[in-house]
Amino acid sequence: MNLKLNKKQIERFSRQIILKNIGVIGQKKIIDSKVLIIGMGGLGCPVAEFLTRAGVGSIGIIDSDNVDLSNIHRQSLYDINDLKKSKVIAAKKKLEKINSKIKINSYKIRLTKNNYKKIIKKYDYIVDGSDNFKTKFLINDFCKASKKFLVSGAISKFDGHIFTFDFKNKNTPCIRSFFQEEKISDDILNCEYEGILGTVAGVVGTIQANEILKKILNIGKNLNGYILILDLLNLNFRKVKLHKILND
Repeated sequence: MNLKLNKKQIERFSRQIILKNIGVIGQKKIIDSKVLIIGMGGLGCPVAEFLTRAGVGSIGIIDSDNVDLSNIHRQSLYDINDLKKSKVIAAKKKLEKINSKIKINSYKIRLTKNNYKKIIKKYDYIVDGSDNFKTKFLINDFCKASKKFLVSGAISKFDGHIFTFDFKNKNTPCIRSFFQEEKISDDILNCEYEGILGTVAGVVGTIQANEILKKILNIGKNLNGYILILDLLNLNFRKVKLHKILND
């Protein structure tokens, strides 16, 4: 690893580099990392923004939707000028204004069984900000099979759930240990149906970005094997251990 940072990089990331758990070596790890963000909505926007600001060198963003007026209250990379524009194109332009040195790969597609492998395999760390369980299970199963590091999030009303799966550990449970595919409904992830306070998306997305950075740097404790449940209406936070199911 080439550990030499130029003067502008040292100045830009100085408040991170000064941290004893990061330093120049840690910052170079961040710059050398590749992260894929699936879903550029309420979760994907803060994840992409903070990973960009942290200096992640290569970020992939996936979303097939265009910006709608109802998105703007919680999807922090978009404004009124982005209405009807592709989310990934609008987000890419904003992210490149924050840090022009990073590589942003945009995919205006819906992730399916036909296209997911060739995209996901290019990245070391995966963030799931999708809003439907079909996509979540698809991401989960591929990351498990290919031993990728996955951070998955879900939000509804005033509540958030965050899962971390380090699939290099064969004893790691997966999202199927918490949600049963045949018994789950997408309604609980549907902001149009359930409603969502915009700040909830920001909090959960920011924690997802934080979990990715910790993994890149190999510092602190992660949520592997646990789910973090946030009730932001009543400020209750709890970790619940996931148990690996027999056929998982």
